[in-house]
Amino acid sequence: MPEGMVSEQIARFLSAVDGTPLAYCQQRGCDPGVFFLGGFNSDMRGNKATALDRWCVSAGRAFTRFDYRGHGDSGGRLVDGTIGGWLDDATRVLDAAAEGPQVLVGSSLGGWLALLLARRRPERCTGLLLLAPAADFTERLLPRQLGEARLAQLAAEGACELPSDYPGERPYAIGRQLLEEGRSHCLLDGSALSLPVPVRIIHGTADASVSASESLALLDTLAGDVALTLVKDADHRLSTPADTARMLRQLEELLAARQPPGGGDVPLRPGSR
Repeated sequence: MPEGMVSEQIARFLSAVDGTPLAYCQQRGCDPGVFFLGGFNSDMRGNKATALDRWCVSAGRAFTRFDYRGHGDSGGRLVDGTIGGWLDDATRVLDAAAEGPQVLVGSSLGGWLALLLARRRPERCTGLLLLAPAADFTERLLPRQLGEARLAQLAAEGACELPSDYPGERPYAIGRQLLEEGRSHCLLDGSALSLPVPVRIIHGTADASVSASESLALLDTLAGDVALTLVKDADHRLSTPADTARMLRQLEELLAARQPPGGGDVPLRPGSR
């Protein structure tokens, strides 16, 4: 570990705007820093987050990871979660804990949130690495996964349980507001979107949770410096040694090709395809 570099494995906490405790881990280092946004019903101690932590420590690179409300060590309940609430959590941690420019690394749900965070804080973002991103999943994927019976239960009772995609994991509860509120954050509406920084996407062809076609739709929507890597037979977790090595290579390239971040609080804007 480089002299002066510290990897803090014990979670620290800050308060969200509504007082919910948000857990995060952080290490100091050079910039651009790396800011990790995890997946739905995951946490900051998963395989990708810890692999990034180890790599950033060895490279002397600043790194921040955190848990959304209702996830991991943070407060709140998953069933009360919304896209806007988790975006607010990410913004709060970025503003209060991370320093300077950042490459945003988003996995699954975190890929969608990374795009939204780059729109909200363009001056802090120098690149995006999206791993099996689930943009607009509350509109494009979740209703089909729920099926008519659970959608009816959501409408009548306000919540339902959804089985995990992975063996041995317990079902988890979601609330009606996740779908309803998520509509206001959708990006894949047919309009071209442009970011002033490079975007790299990795997706497995055997992803049973978020089809690789979702990343193809995102590739078609995003204008600018955008590239998609399709990995044959890789699943949604993208956590094999080969997947991890690929993620780190793409991250190194983004860090090496750092571009000046955009100024001002501007939205993703329409552009030509």
